[in-house]
Amino acid sequence: MVDDQKVLTVAELTAEIKDLLEASFSTVWVTGEISNFSRPQSGHCYLTLKDDSAQLRSVIWRTAASRVKFDLCDGLEVICQGYLDLYLPRGSYQLVINEIVPKGLGALELALRQLRDKLAKEGLFATERKRPLPRFPRRIALVTSPTGAAVRDFLEVLRRRAGGVDVLIVPVRVQGEGAAAEIAAGIELVNRLSPPVDVLVVARGGGSLEDLWAFNEEIVVRAIFHSRIPVISAVGHEIDVTLADLVADVRALTPSEAAERVAPAIQDLLAHLRQQQSRLTQSLRAKAAAARAVVDRLAAARSFRRPMERVQLLSRTLDELAARANRSMQVRLQHARAMVDQRAARIESLSPLAVLGRGYSLTHRLSDGRLLRRAAEVNVGDQVRTRLADGEITSRVEKAVE
Repeated sequence: MVDDQKVLTVAELTAEIKDLLEASFSTVWVTGEISNFSRPQSGHCYLTLKDDSAQLRSVIWRTAASRVKFDLCDGLEVICQGYLDLYLPRGSYQLVINEIVPKGLGALELALRQLRDKLAKEGLFATERKRPLPRFPRRIALVTSPTGAAVRDFLEVLRRRAGGVDVLIVPVRVQGEGAAAEIAAGIELVNRLSPPVDVLVVARGGGSLEDLWAFNEEIVVRAIFHSRIPVISAVGHEIDVTLADLVADVRALTPSEAAERVAPAIQDLLAHLRQQQSRLTQSLRAKAAAARAVVDRLAAARSFRRPMERVQLLSRTLDELAARANRSMQVRLQHARAMVDQRAARIESLSPLAVLGRGYSLTHRLSDGRLLRRAAEVNVGDQVRTRLADGEITSRVEKAVE
């Protein structure tokens, strides 16, 4: 029985299956959920598409992967277009994906959402880092297409509002391949200018999400974030919001509004100056009236009408105090004198001289000055000195009787 059958090798059978499979499924659309996603250094993407009942190995070669605008990740539901391929060494088939879009959401919308979330986590859109615009800029740089309506609208409004402002146009492409790199390079160029500009405006007219996509590119957002000059983003119309709008210091709804935001109108400035002049005049008049009232109040005071009255009152008080001090000193002096006399009398009554005045005397031995109290303390022939109340007598002992 085997002799009647054609016997195929594994390679031959697999090759026939490959030809049949690839011919039958040269273009297919498949939807599923991504799992086991990986992207090695080669740039190819390997993943598995799955649903509730089956799995399908898939690959996106590097060239096709470079065209994908959003980030692929596990759990993302996608719709894929490609063809089936059979890998001979393993005998397994896979889906080679040429195009891939998120299910229920456009690829650009998903890419925009993913990049916005990523940059927001880094703090690029934080309100506290945004800088105020200078009040009266002298030099403005406008990064935009030189042929678009945005530049004409901006310059026309600016000319009417502030004709003396210098505007430097930095021409760039605002859509298409390479536009994002040109816009970022223009922003970096403006930051290197000398003398420096005061404000940088990034602008273009309205359009679809695809038309405005250059202003959602990460390279443009980071260039605005790193700008040392305050940036106004005026991209699209009022309903269009790009990542450039979110990172800029000020968002203008249109290029015309950017011109209104960047420089005050001459009429508005003059009106403001007149208002400030009126307020200043009123304030000065009020201060002058208050100062005049203070002067009038001081002039009506008694101290100004009779300036010497206070001095005379103080002089009279001083005289009275001086008189009281003199009287007090006299009383204290008399009291002290009486005390001295009293104590002098007491001292006088206790003085030996007072005793001598009553007829007593003091005798000293002349040789040593010793006071003699007994007759036995002298010998015959000793000289003695006797002190009386009114003088002294020197004598010689003739006889000592005790």
